[in-house]
Amino acid sequence: MIPAAAESVAERFGEAVLCLRDLHKRFAVRDGPPVEALRGVSLDVRGGEVVGLVGPDGAGKTTLLRIATGLLVPDRGTATVLALDAVRDTLQIRRRITYMPQKFGLYEDLTVQENLDLYADLQGVPPVARTDRYAQLLEMTGLAKFAGRLAGRLSGGMKQKLGLACALIKSPELLLLDEPTVGVDPVSRRELWRIVYQMVAQEGIGVLVATAFLDEAEKCHRVVVLHEGRKLDEGAPASFREWIRGHTFLVRPRPGVRPRAIQGRLAGQPGIIDATIRGGRVRVVTEQPDSAAVARAMPDGLAAEIETASPTFEDAFLKWLADAQSRPRPAVFPAAQTGTGSAPRPRQGGPLAAPAAAADCVVHTRGLTKRFGRFTAVSEISFDVQRGEIFGLLGPNGAGKSTTFRMLCGLSKASGGEVRVAGRDLRRAGSFARQRLGYMAQQFSLYGQLSVLENLRFFGRAYGLTGRRLAERIEWALEEFALRGQRDTASGKLPGGYKQRLAMAAAMLHEPEILFLDEPTSGVDPLARRDFWRRINSFAEAGVTVIVTTHFMEEAEFCDRMLIMSQGRELATGTPAQIRALARSAMHPDPTIEDAFIALAEGAGQPPAPEGSP
Repeated sequence: MIPAAAESVAERFGEAVLCLRDLHKRFAVRDGPPVEALRGVSLDVRGGEVVGLVGPDGAGKTTLLRIATGLLVPDRGTATVLALDAVRDTLQIRRRITYMPQKFGLYEDLTVQENLDLYADLQGVPPVARTDRYAQLLEMTGLAKFAGRLAGRLSGGMKQKLGLACALIKSPELLLLDEPTVGVDPVSRRELWRIVYQMVAQEGIGVLVATAFLDEAEKCHRVVVLHEGRKLDEGAPASFREWIRGHTFLVRPRPGVRPRAIQGRLAGQPGIIDATIRGGRVRVVTEQPDSAAVARAMPDGLAAEIETASPTFEDAFLKWLADAQSRPRPAVFPAAQTGTGSAPRPRQGGPLAAPAAAADCVVHTRGLTKRFGRFTAVSEISFDVQRGEIFGLLGPNGAGKSTTFRMLCGLSKASGGEVRVAGRDLRRAGSFARQRLGYMAQQFSLYGQLSVLENLRFFGRAYGLTGRRLAERIEWALEEFALRGQRDTASGKLPGGYKQRLAMAAAMLHEPEILFLDEPTSGVDPLARRDFWRRINSFAEAGVTVIVTTHFMEEAEFCDRMLIMSQGRELATGTPAQIRALARSAMHPDPTIEDAFIALAEGAGQPPAPEGSP
């Protein structure tokens, strides 16, 4: 899919469909200096080419896309689209391009077919041209059999595919996509990319796509890296990988050692740019092309071996950002604290402890079921979660994960089965159990018109905190989640990463025993995701039980155990190693959790053996 590096762009692709030159854009900020969103950015996109736009939150990706569509006017520089000026010829350009923003405007009270009809009307597609186009789009997206379903009743992945279909009703010459796969499961992500490349192959369109998934950047012909409004570099993904060769290593844990125990020791150490978990091992990116920094930071008795790894685009991206800054980037979260001025207390046994005894079970379900009329959203799910465990709920969009979450939190009444949280039956002691847990919803659910400080006060009081204790916990939250500089900002105006921090801070104000996180890192950049997981790990090591859903399969490696669901039913439950084993074969000896997830979601694989079995 990635073209040979030796060929020139002009030889591989058609004429330029987008030319951006020396773009500058700043935004005024009340009571503060203006924000420099773009600082001299230039790039081209040609027909038949897919260009990826990557960078941390606030890098300028959305601003650049909106200038290309004519929705924003640059302060300086030029944007030429299909040989037309994006400022002067906006109406002509919009008739020939398609822009899909992060939140595409589907009409949830209309059916799939009615949404297509509406957008065909808006885009001026004549009736004679619609039948064949509808058939093509419905076939590409797999939505043909759902044409009569209300858009509001589609899963997240199906909504994204419908949004793309609506955007493509009139075949564009340039397609602009702003993080089209955020909140979408791996199977649907793969299908969305298949649709994009099918359009590129069949119609020769140019594509510029901003993405938070760095593995998606590997699918692009060319990648542009933005940071703080500046272009750091651009090139084929292969060129980025070669640049970082020799800086990437895998640390294999000794038997009985959890990978996240090693990852927690290595993250942030001198000479180490990144440490994350992949395939049961800890993947490390170093400043220098040798493993000395890894060996120095590794405590005795944890690692079995350190080996060189082939680099990825994500490794190169993280090193680029580290090299681009004059000092180390501060973590989203400072050093871990669970109370004002106090460090967390490791749970008994520490990171190498054996699984907790049955007496430490804090979440227990048997035959958990939820029905909405004739529709069964969750069917006879059973699992236990132990104190201090990180337990993952995974599944395709529409699998029933969020419905299960809401039943565990007492926000939705189970239709059948047994559910006990913190030792109490939620059907009889829901209010008691809810005082013992914190809940962070998938969508930002705090009060947008209230400031950060006002939200914290409100939720603290809702959890029963008053007086000095409330003031102490608010101070802890402002410091712990690096929100002090935003305390008077309306939460609805916060950047996405800050919204996620505030939501987690509100969930942790009352020091819950159990923390429910519904896709906590959706829509945030890779650096912020790593910082969130450092915090989640610290809570777990302090004895907090964490139940989390995620569509980032690499994040599932941080879980002690996980349950994979589909269509409301359990597909598999087990440790990361047990789940990965479901996809192992002679042709694929070292599968990832994403490989296993896709195999299970598509009907392959068998449930893993119980823990402790041979």
